[in-house]
Amino acid sequence: MTFEAEVPLPRGDVTEGVVRIGATVRRPRGPWSSSVADYLCHLERVGFGGAPRFLGVDDEGRDILDFVEGDVPSGPVVEDWAATLPALVGVASLLRGLHDASASFVPPEAAVWFGDDLDVELPGDVPPEPPAELVSHFDVTPQNVVFRDGEPVALIDFDLTRPGTRLRDVVNTAMWWVPLMPLRDRDPAFASAPVSERLAAFVDAYGLDEDRRAAFCDTAVTGATRSWHRMHANAAQRGGGWARMWADGAGDRILRRRAWLREHRPTLEDALR
Repeated sequence: MTFEAEVPLPRGDVTEGVVRIGATVRRPRGPWSSSVADYLCHLERVGFGGAPRFLGVDDEGRDILDFVEGDVPSGPVVEDWAATLPALVGVASLLRGLHDASASFVPPEAAVWFGDDLDVELPGDVPPEPPAELVSHFDVTPQNVVFRDGEPVALIDFDLTRPGTRLRDVVNTAMWWVPLMPLRDRDPAFASAPVSERLAAFVDAYGLDEDRRAAFCDTAVTGATRSWHRMHANAAQRGGGWARMWADGAGDRILRRRAWLREHRPTLEDALR
């Protein structure tokens, strides 16, 4: 009998032990893994080709996913080709395709998602999350997008999949790809990115409607506040990669991003219009 070697894949911020075996990826399971598997199976059933297929659980209790061939522009820094305008437009279109495919997914009543167990205390002046519209990825960073010939074709690493709103996922994705953050915190590939032009192109390619454009900046600023508290809670309650990111200044970067969003709000709103 021939056994294929396990090839370690680049470690994510919080998930370790992910390996490739032949044409498959094996990932450690968490309490949310069965719900994510249901979601991935739904995406496959409705014909969305931009996500890995869930293939089962192996003898070591790991999720089995098919390996998505292509280039991931994530390490140690984002490659310049991923910061082009066509790449940005492609990511927005891929996200819209994911959302449209997700809209018909009805999670089981017993579904468990990442963060359900987290104890987060928000300041009293922070409004609660709006009602969820759909289940989605919510972590479309450069390290989680697969490209072929410069075109984004698939999303990977669905660990943070959970219910939420289209706009929150659009804002979070634009944050990384436009990007919506101060210069000191951008990846070098995005250092000279024309933010207004790229934001307009992103929301146009997604097809963001007028009401969501009007709510974009409020969602971004409030989302940054929630993100700071969630990140702090993850670091304190989960440790591991979350604690490493917090110690590396993730909380400070979130606060700088919130200040930047407030300062540049008029320019961003002009771009959104």
